[in-house]
Amino acid sequence: MLKLIKYPKRSEWNVLLKRPAMETASLEASVSAVLKEVKENGDEAVRRFTTIFDKVVLDKLEVAEEEIQKAINETADELKAAIKIAAQNIQKFHEAQLQEEEIIETMPGIQCYRKKIGIEKVGLYIPGGTAPLFSTILMLGIPAKLAGCKEIILCTPPDKTGNIHPAILYAAHITGTTRIFKAGGAQAIAAMAYGTSTIPKVYKIFGPGNQYVTAAKQLVQKEGVAIDMPAGPSEVCVWADATANPAFVAADLLSQAEHGADSQVLLVTNHEATAKEVELELIKQLDLLPRKEMAAKAIANSKIILVKDEDEGMDLINAYAAEHLILASDNAETLAQKVVNAGSVFIGHFAPESAGDYASGTNHTLPTNGYATAYSGVSIDSFVKKITFQQLTREGLKNISTTVTAMAMAEGLQAHAEAVKVRFK
Repeated sequence: MLKLIKYPKRSEWNVLLKRPAMETASLEASVSAVLKEVKENGDEAVRRFTTIFDKVVLDKLEVAEEEIQKAINETADELKAAIKIAAQNIQKFHEAQLQEEEIIETMPGIQCYRKKIGIEKVGLYIPGGTAPLFSTILMLGIPAKLAGCKEIILCTPPDKTGNIHPAILYAAHITGTTRIFKAGGAQAIAAMAYGTSTIPKVYKIFGPGNQYVTAAKQLVQKEGVAIDMPAGPSEVCVWADATANPAFVAADLLSQAEHGADSQVLLVTNHEATAKEVELELIKQLDLLPRKEMAAKAIANSKIILVKDEDEGMDLINAYAAEHLILASDNAETLAQKVVNAGSVFIGHFAPESAGDYASGTNHTLPTNGYATAYSGVSIDSFVKKITFQQLTREGLKNISTTVTAMAMAEGLQAHAEAVKVRFK
């Protein structure tokens, strides 16, 4: 089960909080080969890799309108209703990020402002793998549409019958995705990065995936295609003190662990009895899960860290910079004010990670692997460029002319100074 580490010294934290390193050289070599093939051979290469990796032969890569209508009819009414409520909450939260920028007059006659422009072409990657992540379509498609992206392309791997899970197609339909393609893995990232005769080239690629997808995104980024953020395996950190409910905490840890064997689970506590009670609950709850083997592997690689007090616990948690941080404490609201590094924070005993994963309204596409020290989760800002504008009257330029010419001459850039002076000759 979870490895218990008692009262580690601060000098040991760096090693203790290190994520497992992936062997990247051979991974990048194999992914680079896929990227090169797709770049050179387009659709033919995408279909060939789909046959190799997804074990299905495809005639067409694009999902037809009839398939979407069939998926809408096949999706259970109860699930449709749930998806619609989640979509409404996500839309409500992200709409609030659309406020207009104001015009600032920095000096008389000089007006500056900034305008948000939706990235014209974006690509969304949705994993098929061990679970159909239709919730991620809501998290990416809704802000993309709100931001004003004109083309929203979706790639997701087909199953062995050549079909896509109906809920994925239904979620894509209600979020206004422009076109949907049956392509997974590194070959899908390559197709969106370079374009094929069927799959359009996009300007920015979003979405989670396995190590091959992650490596492909990072490699195409070097060639000038933007990506949402660097990402690794999903992770949760839980702070649980003596007021925490051990059954709740164990359920939160397992909800993360069931994502995959490489998921990261960390429990930080200042109460040893809570640590022991959580372990007992983990054993009990794990046995009831359909994905218990996968969750057990993640749990086996995870830790409980016992700290002296709340302050030390929060310092350690900020050093870890978790993707998801749950504060299971009666004092959660106060603790939340001390968080400086996290992807998304869940405050109190009744805020499980699953609420944010699906339907509270916040975005679940978040920085992992410690990147929360510098990166934010996906938002409206992820789907827009921000262009600055300035407008100067003759009076405005006159007011700033001596400042600009003095600075330009001091830098030895006379033409810059002349561009101002010529306007007053």
